[in-house]
Amino acid sequence: MANISLRIDGKIIKVPAGSTLLQAARKAGVDIPVMCYYEGLDHFASCMVCMVKNKTDGQMLASCSVKAEEGMDIVTGDEDVFAARKAALELLLSDHTGDCQAPCQLACPAHMDIPLMNRLLSEGKVDEALQVVRQDIPIPSVLGRICHAPCEGACRRKTIDEPVSICLLKRYAGDLGSSQITAILPGEKNVAVIGAGPAGLSAAFYLQQMGYRCTLFDKSDRAGGLLHGADVEDDQYREVLEREISGILKTGIMLKTDVAVDMDGFEKLQATYDAIILATGAIEDDLRTWPIESGKNGIIIDKSTYQTSRSGVFAIGNLVRPVKSAVRSVGHGKEVATSVDQYLSGERVTGYHRMFNSRFGKLRAEEIGEYLKESHPGRRLEPANGLAKGFSSAEMMEEASRCLHCDCRDMHTCKLRIHADHYGADQRRYKGDDPKPVTKVSVHEAVIYEPQKCIKCGICVRLTALQKEKYGFTFIGRGFDVRIGIPFDETLQATLNETAREIAKACPTGALAEK
Repeated sequence: MANISLRIDGKIIKVPAGSTLLQAARKAGVDIPVMCYYEGLDHFASCMVCMVKNKTDGQMLASCSVKAEEGMDIVTGDEDVFAARKAALELLLSDHTGDCQAPCQLACPAHMDIPLMNRLLSEGKVDEALQVVRQDIPIPSVLGRICHAPCEGACRRKTIDEPVSICLLKRYAGDLGSSQITAILPGEKNVAVIGAGPAGLSAAFYLQQMGYRCTLFDKSDRAGGLLHGADVEDDQYREVLEREISGILKTGIMLKTDVAVDMDGFEKLQATYDAIILATGAIEDDLRTWPIESGKNGIIIDKSTYQTSRSGVFAIGNLVRPVKSAVRSVGHGKEVATSVDQYLSGERVTGYHRMFNSRFGKLRAEEIGEYLKESHPGRRLEPANGLAKGFSSAEMMEEASRCLHCDCRDMHTCKLRIHADHYGADQRRYKGDDPKPVTKVSVHEAVIYEPQKCIKCGICVRLTALQKEKYGFTFIGRGFDVRIGIPFDETLQATLNETAREIAKACPTGALAEK
């Protein structure tokens, strides 16, 4: 087959005649976002996210289906292309109903993946659940006893009866999951954390996991700070606190107690360490004399990065502003670790990135039954042996199964979310006044189908036909009412008899996802 020549972003590329612009761009090493394109299937341009511009006439072209022609001059990344892709994404979002992250996770100051923890606990996978918790909270047993539970206040289950007992479930994972934390061999760069309360412990823990040598300094004779003063009616609390602090320190973090760092000491630390995190609690008069800008409530920081006016110095917790909860301090510690990592890696310090989140608000009456399809119908459990002892194994699994699973199972891989985040798409730009009610098809043993998340790309239709599924998926309806559905009123199990997991992996959104 003869080759043709064209320009992609100024670079001359030769490709076989009949190649698409997408194939030509990939040969040039240019990444173009796609949603409806799937390697090995016939082209089906519908999403328009892969738009590029013909520099000759300014025409926008769908790169996945338009054939490359001799002499073309294609632009893949200017302002016009960016705007076209953003508009395409916003149109897709206008008909996309679903949450990326569940309301409980958004309400958690540490942004813990609560629905995933609940799914694992409901299956009795306690060790795996604890691993999920520790990605965001290094002291789950402690916080499971003292957290004021903003997550439960946001839980959608309370609109039906009562919120899921998230804190007790987190506590169960912390108490009975494997307590061993993998120690990461640190690199050469050192970080000093002044203050070993919940914020400082959290910052040191996550930085140590990133490969930095962390040293905690505290003016008292032990780590933990205000955690030791928590008013908890639980005889095990002190023991649990010591155990979790010990577990954090065993990752290789050095603790130096009875060290009151003054201004001279701070200057010496900055000369010795590559970065410093201030986590000393409420600001004191002595600290106001340090060469760091402060205000009425505490140290002045960049709110996105926790950077102070002093290069290489970060501040978190009560030192910045009154933080009334330990979980918020823990969240500060996790987030500042990202900023310090960026700083020490020589990157632009942008802070902890919160990705785009699709949200649809309160459940409507007709949607409650759809969400209960995956949930235990019972009311909130109270531990039979009392709050201090917590849940039994059976109670834990039942309470965890009350979760409505408001999150998207594919939130980390959903192309719609990833591209919407990159292009800064506005979910509400083209949003109608009356979104379609959420429905869930969960009768399949391996996957769940949520039609309101579907972008009608047709990948599942083409792939089930290619794989010769007896029924497969099909387009139903016409125009604005078109949807992907199951023919002949068959079940999802019959539709995806052989290819369920393959089709779920191919879906560009979370419309079809593995359970």
